[in-house]
Amino acid sequence: MTAWEEIREFIDRRDANAVAARVTKLDEAARKEVAARLPGYLKTLRGRRESWEGLDDYAGVLRAAGAGVLTGAAAVATWLNRRDFTSRWSSPYGDTERIMAILATRSAEWRADLAGRLLLRLRTGEDRGLDLALTLLRATEIEVPVHDPVVVGWVSSVVALPAPREDPLFEIMLPRLFEAQGVGRALQWEGDPTRSMLGALLTLAAGDGAKRAALLQGCVRRFLLGGSVTELRFFVRLHEALDPAPHEIEPQARDYLRLLPAAPGPVAELALRHLRGLDGLDPLDLLEGWESVLFRPERKLVRAGLTWLDQRVRLSPDLATSIAGPLAQAFAAGSTELQEKALALAIRHAGRMDDEGRAVIRDALGTLPPDLGRRAFAVFGGEEPVETGPRDDFAPPALPRPDAPRRMPGPIGSVAEMVPLLNDSDDWQAWERLLAGFVALVHRDREGTAAAFKSSLPGRYEHLYGGDHWNRVDRWNQVDHWLIGAVCSLTGVAPQRGSWRSRLPNTRYLCPPHLLLLHRAAEIQMAVEEDVVPPLLLATPTLTTGHVEAAELVTRLEVIEAAGAKPLAADLQQALLRLPREQDPEAADRAGRLSSSAGRLVARWLSGARIADPVVEVGWSHGGHWHNDSARNHSAEVKPVPSLRAPATGLPLVDRMFADPPRHGDGAHLTWWPSMFPSHREVAAAHLSRQLLHDQWHHPDVRTSHLRELARLDGPPGAAVSLVLARLLGDPDMPEAVDILLTMAGRGDLRAAELGRWMADLVEYDQTKLVHLTAALESVSRQGAHEEVWTAVAAALRSLLPQAGRRPRHGLTEFVALAATTAAWCRARGTIPEIEAMAARRGSSGLLREARRLHGLLTAKEG
Repeated sequence: MTAWEEIREFIDRRDANAVAARVTKLDEAARKEVAARLPGYLKTLRGRRESWEGLDDYAGVLRAAGAGVLTGAAAVATWLNRRDFTSRWSSPYGDTERIMAILATRSAEWRADLAGRLLLRLRTGEDRGLDLALTLLRATEIEVPVHDPVVVGWVSSVVALPAPREDPLFEIMLPRLFEAQGVGRALQWEGDPTRSMLGALLTLAAGDGAKRAALLQGCVRRFLLGGSVTELRFFVRLHEALDPAPHEIEPQARDYLRLLPAAPGPVAELALRHLRGLDGLDPLDLLEGWESVLFRPERKLVRAGLTWLDQRVRLSPDLATSIAGPLAQAFAAGSTELQEKALALAIRHAGRMDDEGRAVIRDALGTLPPDLGRRAFAVFGGEEPVETGPRDDFAPPALPRPDAPRRMPGPIGSVAEMVPLLNDSDDWQAWERLLAGFVALVHRDREGTAAAFKSSLPGRYEHLYGGDHWNRVDRWNQVDHWLIGAVCSLTGVAPQRGSWRSRLPNTRYLCPPHLLLLHRAAEIQMAVEEDVVPPLLLATPTLTTGHVEAAELVTRLEVIEAAGAKPLAADLQQALLRLPREQDPEAADRAGRLSSSAGRLVARWLSGARIADPVVEVGWSHGGHWHNDSARNHSAEVKPVPSLRAPATGLPLVDRMFADPPRHGDGAHLTWWPSMFPSHREVAAAHLSRQLLHDQWHHPDVRTSHLRELARLDGPPGAAVSLVLARLLGDPDMPEAVDILLTMAGRGDLRAAELGRWMADLVEYDQTKLVHLTAALESVSRQGAHEEVWTAVAAALRSLLPQAGRRPRHGLTEFVALAATTAAWCRARGTIPEIEAMAARRGSSGLLREARRLHGLLTAKEG
């Protein structure tokens, strides 16, 4: 047996230790032989797998072989980092000790060359080859290359160590912690000053004044480089744990001032806090700091900046001549509370302002609310503010008119067009056309269609019937599994007749729409195998809403009956669910003349015997227990629980669609669901609501594309539609929800009060933030739906306002302000008891002022 044959046998057995032991004992000729054959054998291994499969399970043995027999350091570095050895889900190789033992036979110069090459090949701090690269770096003691992933990777590797300072690379890497991008993200969870990296740095600073100064300077230097809150969080913690004294801040005061205008909030807060502790700042530096901080959007920073300004002017009255500009900026703050505080400071120090400063204040009075403007006018003069109602300068645009549904293109007519869609079932319209085209082609020319698929399929589909444990599909729970299975039966690839029966999914945990889709796809598979494929499908939509026009459904039944075929059962039930709500007597009469049982069933539905709109209710589940929307429990996971009640039709799949969904059902193919109930949008929304909210494991699956489809459907909207709309409206990553709400309002399909109650629930259960809802609703109100927004906000306020003595939730002031604005635009009148009670409380907070403004508008006399 040659050396190559021996190594190849070890590779096939995936015995990496045997390869490692053998390659270190090969002579020069044997190494060359193995090195020459190894790349070709890698191609052979690749040929045994599908194009999308990796060779993760061969990585250890192939890396060991290449490390031992390839000659140059460049070749070894390339081999160890081959993409074939790495898939998206791969973990670290875990073979560092083995590879280091193999490399021990190489010269020190060669290993140093390899170390540098491996370090520069690192792409992230989680690279699979990180451990080997760092181990070689420590062993060879080469100069660390300037490469951010090296630093990030080192940080990630030592962060879990009890004593990072004992690592030989600690002193070398220390300065680079503040320069390499990605270090802060890797250390973002470091918060314990007694252990790990934060503890190591604090211990270092405690014993060395120069190191302490270097760490403080490094933090400031990192702040100035910029970055997100996440990227800078660790350095903020380090800086504050070092707790610098004023004499340590003063030499870098200019750098801290540079952080005030645009640094992330926590960094700006830190800089402001330490600058306020300095007594020797130059007046020009103070002015720069005030202008920077009072221009920021964060109320906390503006409030602290106003306090800083007031304190400094009290200590040094001469500074009053410089404060007009910063205070004028604060007049434009988005908070009445801050505007009032800035005005109070301007009035307090007005006597020390010069004429130029007073003129600056007068010019800025127009940015103040009328009541504050009048107070300022009494002190600074100028043009007296005139109070105008919000409606005077608001002309609501017309709501958008709904577009008429478009006609669906016909079935896909060729195998060449079908093949690219087989592994992508996200586009429901394309797949409806694909299913219809497949059935029509197989019925018309079974042998020709089979031949075309055999020559056009891009790969093998053994994974549906077997394959290795990584790629085997044990349960066919996707529509494409069944259609590909039908293709396999058609072309003879399926191992035996009926082999798909062992792949049936557990229907107990399938959501009803998912179940109906699988039934439709599975019956196509069975029809192909039993050679009873009908001429066409009944349920293929004629309109892009998912509707099947009644006349077209009857025509399709006539074609099937004329061919002596039978319609597929699930296909027929889906077609019934897709009929329009309007009656079509002529189509009913035509169906009544058909002789088949399917024709008689369709005739009865078209004559008015179709299913009525079900009663849909939605409650909340807390940790598996159902509650109505008045019961709240924050300690358990919250999920919406839809309940559907409708008279039984005797059609099993239809009745399953109009019954309660399983509490823990799996949802798939959600893009398809709205089109399955085009005349019962509330049913579609009820099923989607189970996939709506996020929890500790899952992000919500329902997107604005689903909501847009719901908005185009027919049938009365109810609690479920309103819930879906409320959830997506409060998601800042789904701005399209604003346009969809406007479309629904334009169609008269918006139940605004119910929308408001759901918004309050979602805020209460921390499924959305009030500030996001406010931003979306403000945009909606300015685009013509101000009356609907007022109705929704008024309904939400009844639950969102805090009881006396309770702290209001973040964003409530702006929400009440939006209520007041839209109430004025609508000239709303009446009393909201909760607002009336809040307006009567003592205090001067922004929330109380807005509540009083709203109450005043609602109780004002007309005229």
